[in-house]
Amino acid sequence: MEITHNRLSGQTWRRRCWCTILLMVCLQVHLFAQTPGRKYMVRDGRMLIELNKQLPAASIDSFLVQFNLTDLGLKHFLQTGKPDSLQQQGWHIEHNSDQLVVITKPLMVFENLINPADRIIFTEKDHAAADLFPEGHQRVVLGFNRFKNKKPFPEKDSVVTFYLRNNPSARKVYLAGTFNGWSPTSLKMNRVDSGWIAQVPLAAGKHWYKFVIDDHWEPDFDNQLRENDGRGNINSVYYKTNVVFRLNAFPNAKRVYLAGSFNNWRERHLQLTKTANGWELPLFLAPGTHVYKFIVDGDWHHDPANPETVPDGHNGVNSLLRLGPTHLFRLEGYTGAREVFLAGSFNQWRDFELPMKKTPTGWELPYAIGPGNYEYKFKVDGKWVLDPANPLKVGNPEGTGNSYLILSPNHTFRLRNHGKAKAVYVAGDFNNWDPKALRMKKEGDDWVFSLHLPVGKNRYKFIVDGEWIIDPDNKLWEQNEHHTGNSIIWIER
Repeated sequence: MEITHNRLSGQTWRRRCWCTILLMVCLQVHLFAQTPGRKYMVRDGRMLIELNKQLPAASIDSFLVQFNLTDLGLKHFLQTGKPDSLQQQGWHIEHNSDQLVVITKPLMVFENLINPADRIIFTEKDHAAADLFPEGHQRVVLGFNRFKNKKPFPEKDSVVTFYLRNNPSARKVYLAGTFNGWSPTSLKMNRVDSGWIAQVPLAAGKHWYKFVIDDHWEPDFDNQLRENDGRGNINSVYYKTNVVFRLNAFPNAKRVYLAGSFNNWRERHLQLTKTANGWELPLFLAPGTHVYKFIVDGDWHHDPANPETVPDGHNGVNSLLRLGPTHLFRLEGYTGAREVFLAGSFNQWRDFELPMKKTPTGWELPYAIGPGNYEYKFKVDGKWVLDPANPLKVGNPEGTGNSYLILSPNHTFRLRNHGKAKAVYVAGDFNNWDPKALRMKKEGDDWVFSLHLPVGKNRYKFIVDGEWIIDPDNKLWEQNEHHTGNSIIWIER
């Protein structure tokens, strides 16, 4: 995602830059602590890169890709000793010996910048940043809001009222975010007695935003949810909720929590708020099938207001919630079987949870499931069976394989100009690098395959008649442990 902000004054840019840097240092000091011999950091108002020349080539390649430095010309300098490319980009060689090279560059003059993406990038590709802001790299399954000093933004139908407290001396305030392309002037906030408000129609899900106060960009300091966008910007996060969990009972309980498949059954993660009639908690949940229970002062209870339940594996039941469209799973045949269950990665392989319904020709089960790639099998009278109607299969630890379902593909892999190849497969993080699972379809001299990829970095390769190759049409790659490289594709939000 590219974020274009308004031109700010030099003094404001400098102040914001140093505040951003100081905030990130305070949040997680080891964000700058790289592997020994590889450093990319800020010191004394300058960007500094330090590299040990004795590092393996794969280690250097990985560092350059990790911090988006592949266009810097640093590798060319290490190979040839020619500093032209570095110097043209404003870098100064502080130290250069047989063992070590250190280059520095003054922090940019921010009054000349319009796009904060051009600022120093403490990238989310760094593992430390990914730990700090984990949802930047994956499809969001669960979201909830956490505000201090003010209540969550009011919602009515699909309209959310954003609220900025105080700032009585501000001349103009705008709201910018992912919902308006980060435009700094298209969504004006109106002054009220206690601050500023703006109403925005939003779809359910996760949204980034900031306030533009007299041309100065600020996160919402009353919102405890913030994330790094991977380009040096800290944005506030708001979840437009789509479900409210309510428990109209236990008025004398001290604490009530919600736990389920959507939060890995964490017991003290989602606390409900007491209301006049009981307890409630608004959440955003991704489309799919979710199972859950309430925990009332340490005791587990299914939802008495929800008639849909499934076995919990402990002689009890879990409540069941379906969101979004359904996919009809079918198993033809096996009409003499006593019972058939569906299980897969979408329900943590709980093989007792989803009984299928018998039909005149087999078995079926409609199941709410969101976009993605899923492994699954049928369990027929205690015996695991692949889906005979689905040719896609991926490996598993038992060596028997699992059927593979692709819903709502968002990327098409294409290998060009290999018309003479007999068989081409694509493999990567998304299928545990199985070389015989995802066979591509031939289109003229090209081979194609459509897949749903998660948000963030995805590594992959093609297997052409048994030979692994990187994507010749993709310049983005990183080194691997075999020194053969992996192609990379980034899926934006």
